[in-house]
Amino acid sequence: MIRKVTLLAVGALMGATAVSAINSYGGSANAAGTETYRQLAIFGNVFERVRAQYVTPPEEDKLIEKAIDGMLTSLDPHSSYLNQEAADDMRTQTRGEFGGLGIEVTMEDELVKVITPIDETPAARAGVLAGDFISEIDGEPVRGLSLGEAVDKMRGPVNTSIELTVLREGADQPIKIKVVRDIIAVKAVRYRVEDDLGYLRVISFTEKTYDDLSDAIEKISDEIGEDKLKGFVLDLRLNPGGLLDQAISVSDAFLDRGEIVSTRGRNPEETRRFNSRPGDLTGGKPVIVLINGGSASASEIVAGALQDHRRATVLGTRSFGKGSVQTIIPLDAKTALRLTTALYYTPSGTSIQGTGIKPDIRVEEPVPEELRGRVKPSGESALRGHIQGENEDEEGSGSIAYVPPDPKDDVQLGYAMDLLRGVKTDPAFPPNPDQASIKN
Repeated sequence: MIRKVTLLAVGALMGATAVSAINSYGGSANAAGTETYRQLAIFGNVFERVRAQYVTPPEEDKLIEKAIDGMLTSLDPHSSYLNQEAADDMRTQTRGEFGGLGIEVTMEDELVKVITPIDETPAARAGVLAGDFISEIDGEPVRGLSLGEAVDKMRGPVNTSIELTVLREGADQPIKIKVVRDIIAVKAVRYRVEDDLGYLRVISFTEKTYDDLSDAIEKISDEIGEDKLKGFVLDLRLNPGGLLDQAISVSDAFLDRGEIVSTRGRNPEETRRFNSRPGDLTGGKPVIVLINGGSASASEIVAGALQDHRRATVLGTRSFGKGSVQTIIPLDAKTALRLTTALYYTPSGTSIQGTGIKPDIRVEEPVPEELRGRVKPSGESALRGHIQGENEDEEGSGSIAYVPPDPKDDVQLGYAMDLLRGVKTDPAFPPNPDQASIKN
C-alpha cells in the first residue's frame, strides 16, 4: 500500500505561488500595433468558424476561457486565468479556512483513508477516526474517483450535511456517519516540543501563518523554558509557498535588521525592497531550516533570507527554484488573472529562479524501497516553458521531495536536532553573522 498524496478533505493544497497583492487593472502599458490588431481579427474569425461550423455546437464561454488560459500558460507555468471557481479556491486557500469536514486524508487501495480528524471539527465530533476507510460519499462509491475528486465531493457550503460510509477495523459491517459541514480553520504552522528543542513546521503561507508561528514560538519557549531551550528546527519541506507578505513576516520573526527580499519587474522603477524590523521572536536562539525539492516560492524566500544573513543554517537538499512573483488582478467581480509580474532576489542580490536554494549542509532523505522509482526529483528548471533564471545552469533546481510520516525515521530532522544538541558538528553550524552575504 503506497501513500501517493495527502490532502485536506476541505480544499486543495496551495500551489507553488507567491501572491504579492490584489491590484486593479490600470490599462495597457503600450498601445497595440497594427499587426496585433490584425492577429486579433484572425482570432475573431477562427472563433466564428468554430462556433458556426464545428461538428457539435461548442460552449462559447468555454472556448473563450480556454483561449485566454492558453495565452497565459504559454508565458510561463505560473500565469493563468482564474474563472469563478478557481478564483474562489484561491481566496479560500489564502484565508486558511473553508467549509468542509475537517479530516486529513490520503488514498489507499482505491479508498479514501483518514489520516487524522482535526480536533474540534465536524468530522471529529461525528466520530470519524484515524485509520477509517471511506468507501462511499452520499451513497456514491469512492472506487474509480481520484483523491481530488473525492475531496471535492466532501467540500461544500457550511451547514449542509454529507453521509460517509466508513470501513473500520474491528467493525462487522460498514458504518454510516452523517457529518454537517462547517468552517474549518487549518493551522498554517504545526509545532511540538522535542525535549529541549522546538519544532516548527510551516505548512503553507496563508493569512494566518505569521500569527500561528508567533503563537507556536511563545508556547514552546514557555513550555521548555528560556534556559533549557537549545534552539528551533524550522521545517519548510513540502511547503509549496503562498503569500509574499507572509513570507516576509516569517523571515522578520527571526531577523533583527536588514533586507529580507527584493522584487524586480520589467521596469527599474518597479523594484521593491522589503526590510526586517527590530525584534527576534526567538531571542536569538539557534535555528536550522529544513528544505527539499518540495520547498518552493515563499518558503524559498524565508530560507534565502535566513541563509544570506547567516541567521540560520539551511539543511537538506536543493529547493524547487521558483523565483517569480504572481500578482492577482481582478478582471470583474468573479474572475481574475494570475500574472507573473516580477522576480524576487535574496538579500545577496541572487535570483534563485531555476536554481533553487542550495543547503549549507546537504543531507539526503532515504526513500523507502516501495517508493523508489515513483518519487522523482521535482524543480522549476524541469517545467516546460519556465522563465529561464539568470543563474540557471545544467544542474538546474529541485530535488526529491520526500518526508517520512514517522519523525523517528526522519534522517534530516534527526541530523538537525543532533547539531542543535551538539551531538554532531559541522563547519556550517552555528552560522557566523560576520560572513553574511548581503548586497550593499
